[in-house]
Amino acid sequence: MANEPMSPVARPYFKVPLNLPHAGRITNRILKLLYKESVDQAIIKTVVDLHVLLEPAMELDDNPAFEVAIEVRDRAAVIARRLVDQIEAGKVGHDRLGQCVRNLFECLELGAEGADISLRAGENPRSLQRPC
Repeated sequence: MANEPMSPVARPYFKVPLNLPHAGRITNRILKLLYKESVDQAIIKTVVDLHVLLEPAMELDDNPAFEVAIEVRDRAAVIARRLVDQIEAGKVGHDRLGQCVRNLFECLELGAEGADISLRAGENPRSLQRPC
């Protein structure tokens, strides 16, 4: 048994229920951060696409109907992944931006993915904001 490989330890993450209104608010924070930094317009366009998708939910107190919420969540995740690819390629990531990306994925009920992908967006792996 000494030669058995150790199982990989999953990265800790916050398990948050789906919250599309708050995901929209986090998208606003990301947009403000990136506008201040005058990043490539393609990155801004991606965040705007995400904002447009989530904006109707921001006017609600809760998620839309379950089927609609899941569809919006899945579409938002695709756009958010593309955004992280662009942030990484453009080398514009930093700790605060990475934290917002992690929070966005948490609100999309994708906390485990968010804990990993936020590092690509610049979150400091030793940040006190990260789950332990």
